[in-house]
Parts: sequence; structure tokens; C-alpha cells
Amino acid sequence: MYEEPYRWIEAVENRRNYLDDQFMQGNPLIGVSFAQGILLLTFNRGTDKIYEIYDRIALGGMGHPADLEKLRYTMLDMAHVEGFQRSPADVTAARLMKNGLAPVVKQAFEEIYKAPYIIKVLLAEVGPTQERDRLFSINYDGMFEEQREFVVMAASSSIREILLKEWKPQGPSSSLKDALELSLRLWGIASVLQSAAPSSDTGEEDVKTDVLAPSSSEPTIPDDEAIASRIRETLAQETLECVLLDRETGRMETYRTLSQSELQPLIPQEFVPAKQQ
Repeated sequence: MYEEPYRWIEAVENRRNYLDDQFMQGNPLIGVSFAQGILLLTFNRGTDKIYEIYDRIALGGMGHPADLEKLRYTMLDMAHVEGFQRSPADVTAARLMKNGLAPVVKQAFEEIYKAPYIIKVLLAEVGPTQERDRLFSINYDGMFEEQREFVVMAASSSIREILLKEWKPQGPSSSLKDALELSLRLWGIASVLQSAAPSSDTGEEDVKTDVLAPSSSEPTIPDDEAIASRIRETLAQETLECVLLDRETGRMETYRTLSQSELQPLIPQEFVPAKQQ
């Protein structure tokens, strides 16, 4: 009887290790608030990862596509029921996260005899002014955070912390071009760090020396060429997915997917693959 709580704790820890490994090959997701609205950026291999939930709210995810779809429909149903029973103004990212998404994800993670969601989710809500923008991120265990200006979905909390430190000196972007350039660079940093991280499943300790400090196992920022090279390589093989929640539309609907023709002139030249130049 006394062993049961310890077995549960051990099972949860095993679950955490398993899920951490699943995200190492995933594409990071960046959300940036700026003057015009909120930009969400990632890459995909044929399946979209960013979706509209309500007039001012978007959802993005990192992880298993089937789990993202299931949670997306949960959020869609809740948002439209809230909007119908109350009012559209009552549909907020905070309510969707706290009353809908977080309890569902936490319960799935802690029920050790059922499969957890292999997912990390970002909820973004654009406000009438930049100060009222809201960005929420939730981990696979149901823990969530609220940010105002920047959020990142990455494989590990250590990579997230590095990107937060890298973003702070930059401050909020003033234009879509600046927001895209910053988001791309931060995505590149996260992607390089993920590829260099050891796997807890194998116990592998050797990692790329150009990404780690010589006397520490803590990852550090890759050099500019390594970042640009990773972005060029990914742009050549995958689809850049960008969504803008545009507060300047003058309409209730703010969600807009940026087309490849719109994105092309906004991408810095050093990030463009040679065959596209």
C-alpha cells in the first residue's frame, strides 16, 4: 500500500522522459506581439500547425498532429458555445486555457493507464492595442504560462529560457518585416539547439561543440552562420507557415495566413536558399 504513491510518481517521471524525447525532432513555434498584431511562425512538412479558433484567437502546436487536431476541436467547440451562450466578448484565450485546455491536458498526463497528449500548445489573442495582446503556452503536463510580447514552443525548458533571454534585448518589433526576421532567427536558434541536445532515452552525452560552452553542458547561442544555414536548409525542404492576427483590419476577423508571395520579400537575404535567390 505504501509503495503505490511512489509507483505513480515513477510512472509520471517515465512519462515525462518519454514525452521530452518526442519533441526533440519537432519544429519550434514562435509567437511575437508587435505594432500591427501577433505573428505566429513555424515550419511544416505538409500538415498545418496553426489554426483559427475564434475572431481574435489562434492556436498553434508542436507535437503529434492527431493530438493537436483533437485539442483544436475541443477549443473550437468551447469557443463557439461560449460565444453563443454568453457573448463574443466573453470568448478569451484566458478562459479557453484555464477552463478548457489546461484541465484536459493535465488529466490526460496524470492518468498513467491512458495515453497522454504528445503536444505543446500556444494560444494567442490579439487585443485592440499591443498592451492587451495575450500569449499563452501550455506544456504536455498541463502547466501553462501567460506572456504579453513573446512566447516560444521548443523541445525543452532550457531552450525556451535561452530564447527568452535572447529576445529581451531586442524588445517588441515595430513592423511585420522586423517581427518575421526576429521570429525566423529565434526559430533557427531553437532548431539548432534541439538537434544538438542529448537524448534522455539513450543517455547520449556527446553534443555538438559549437553549440555548447567548452566548460559547461549548458547550451549557448549558436553563431550566425549556423543559424542562417539551418534556416536555409529548412526553407528548401519544408513550408514556412506564418499567421498574422491583424488588429488593423477594422473587422472582427483578425486571422490571416500569410502567403508565400507575401513572405518572400520579407525574408532576409541571408536566410534564402541559393536556388531561390
